[in-house]
Amino acid sequence: MFSYLLIGAGLFSSVLAHELAKQGKSCLVIDKRTHVAGNIYTENIDGINVHTYGAHIFHTDSKEIWDYVNQFAEFNRYTNCPVANYKGSLYNLPFNMNTFNKIWPDVLTPEQAKNRIGEQSCEMAGKVPCNLEEQAISLVGRDIYERLIKGYTEKQWGRSCSELPPEIIKRLPLRYIFDNNYFNDRFQGIPVGGYTQIIEKMLAGADIQLNTDYFSDKEYFDTCAEKIIFTGPIDCYFDYCLGELEYRSLRFETGIVPVQNYQGNAVINYTDAETPFTRIIEHKHFEPDNKESFNLPKTVVTREYPADWKIGDDPYYPVNDRRNSDLYNKYRKLAARERKVIFGGRLGMYKYFDMDDTIAAALELFKCLK
Repeated sequence: MFSYLLIGAGLFSSVLAHELAKQGKSCLVIDKRTHVAGNIYTENIDGINVHTYGAHIFHTDSKEIWDYVNQFAEFNRYTNCPVANYKGSLYNLPFNMNTFNKIWPDVLTPEQAKNRIGEQSCEMAGKVPCNLEEQAISLVGRDIYERLIKGYTEKQWGRSCSELPPEIIKRLPLRYIFDNNYFNDRFQGIPVGGYTQIIEKMLAGADIQLNTDYFSDKEYFDTCAEKIIFTGPIDCYFDYCLGELEYRSLRFETGIVPVQNYQGNAVINYTDAETPFTRIIEHKHFEPDNKESFNLPKTVVTREYPADWKIGDDPYYPVNDRRNSDLYNKYRKLAARERKVIFGGRLGMYKYFDMDDTIAAALELFKCLK
């Protein structure tokens, strides 16, 4: 019998498996996919490292987490500077002086930018935002909202901004400097050679079974370990007995383009409503120091399409509105009654995690397992 069965071979389970192995605990890790690493899986396609399930840039403000992940791979100095394409015009993200001047050519100074945004957001003066649209306008004004937020957000969530809760955009970064770095965190980069190697090193001390569905033989798996860490959807574990939690899914179209440099940037967001995808990712730009890859006369690009989720699809983003939060809390009460099963990770906790958050949550759980 194993000490632990970890269901899902993503980052959360892998951190736990690594730490548990150091304590002499035996771990079996299973995953219904044919590979480890979950959504941060990277594969090499014709010499280019490809983020199979969308762009993943590691960033954190915690030196502890940064030092932790760097023990498994060397990280480059990649800086995330996405660009927005709105009907053929390009804008820098996050919103900064470059963005403001492109939208309002007469805005040249930070004071002018603040005044213009103040003028545009005054329509919400004295009002409490009731939805995402009102929240965004109160923060950045109507011009930025219409060009860079509305279409992208409605595609991402599959509903009108006037129907989305304001909490989704609690704050929007406004930088009154000429700085295109998307993140404020102290540490940022991409592992040289991709993320999969990190997970493989974390799982080196565990037994792994891929292409294996826990629910296909639940009775057996429930008896093969003293404790179970479940990182799948919490509502799925309970057979949706209280109803289905909502998720947003994604569809990816990846292909090779016979040019050396397709779009000049790793990520370009398409913020108009008419373009069906939300962004195009050109993977070689994540590793600009890899000259052998970068100079190839071809490149790999991915178009990312948001999609409605149904049972059987991959769930990517929890829809953390009031209805789903209330339902999750009911499932959490059921989970608390489980004697040997612990729920964790983005799906088990019904919460969107960045990678550093995932590592921190896994390490925190590990402390409780000692």
